[in-house]
Amino acid sequence: MPVHFNNAGAGLMPAAVTQAVTDYLAEEADGGSYEAEQRHADTLEREVYETLGRVIDAPSDDIALFDSATRAWSSVVSHIPFAAGDRVWVTPYEYAGNLILWTELRRRLDLRVEVVPVLPDGDLDLDWMSTHIGDDVAFVSVPHVPSGCGIVTPVEEIGKILAPWRCYYGVDGCQAVGQLPVSATSIGCDLLTGAGRKFLRGPRGTGFAAISPRLREAVALPFYDLHIADMTGGDDYEVHSTGARRLEYAERSNSSVMGLQAAARHHLARTDDGPGMVREAVREAIAQLPGTRLIDPGSRHASIVTFVHDRMPARDVQGALHTAGVNVWTAQGSHTPLYMNAVGVEAAVRVSPHYYNSMAEVETFARVLRDVLR
Repeated sequence: MPVHFNNAGAGLMPAAVTQAVTDYLAEEADGGSYEAEQRHADTLEREVYETLGRVIDAPSDDIALFDSATRAWSSVVSHIPFAAGDRVWVTPYEYAGNLILWTELRRRLDLRVEVVPVLPDGDLDLDWMSTHIGDDVAFVSVPHVPSGCGIVTPVEEIGKILAPWRCYYGVDGCQAVGQLPVSATSIGCDLLTGAGRKFLRGPRGTGFAAISPRLREAVALPFYDLHIADMTGGDDYEVHSTGARRLEYAERSNSSVMGLQAAARHHLARTDDGPGMVREAVREAIAQLPGTRLIDPGSRHASIVTFVHDRMPARDVQGALHTAGVNVWTAQGSHTPLYMNAVGVEAAVRVSPHYYNSMAEVETFARVLRDVLR
């Protein structure tokens, strides 16, 4: 079995998750998919929302399910009724997929997209935010942990700055949920998105969001699916839900939802102290090797360690490590372009251990990396 240090890409699914997915698929194959859905209706229609609400500390009525965190984000943000001249704040750590959406909305709606500055150490400039916030700021977008480096942004402190103002506050929690304590309530955000497949260790093709009532009220959707709406006559319809599920489509992979539920329950049952020691040991193993440069901004860090080497390209390092039985990934600079362009990084090696990784695996990683970079 390989040393899996690519949890920022996709974590290894626990046995309970795999079992939940395969058992449900077997039920569909043996007795019909609609019939399996009926048997598991309580989990699919109630329990999974309550469990995810516990994971991210949000009311179950605020939870909606999607096939990815990106779909969750775009399904909400693209339907906010922005006005021409509205200001949108992003950070240098914004994910490129979100930036593409902001670029399109800027062109279409004449928004002003502004980048929050950072301090010399890479931390976000909270004093700048406090000074420049105003009622013309319509949305503030912050990744809790960006995918290209391990900085942890101060999402709760930002929430306190923004609370008195009319702007919506969105937190991309894709890399945070499952590895850090995440509380939508404490953050005070209107939107928090997460992925099942990463540090939560769920199946691919699963994502979710917590969407506040005031944001749900504002979002202007062009369509409601039949799980929450009915035609009431020849030319009218009625939506019979005010919850976040009104943003969902009815059709989805129920086996994946069952796996997501199992992953969320597995996460809530954890009693470990997280990957702190392992993360620091990985960072030290990289930092002590000649020719390496850590991409490690900020004063607080999550379990993502990114680096470049002065002679070997990132993809070659990844490939050599994979051949030797160690999974890491190549972080494309274009995926976190505002920050990576500023520090001159086109591609970097991303190492992302998790709580189930051991110090023995760190030793294996360090030995193999030394051999690769020799």
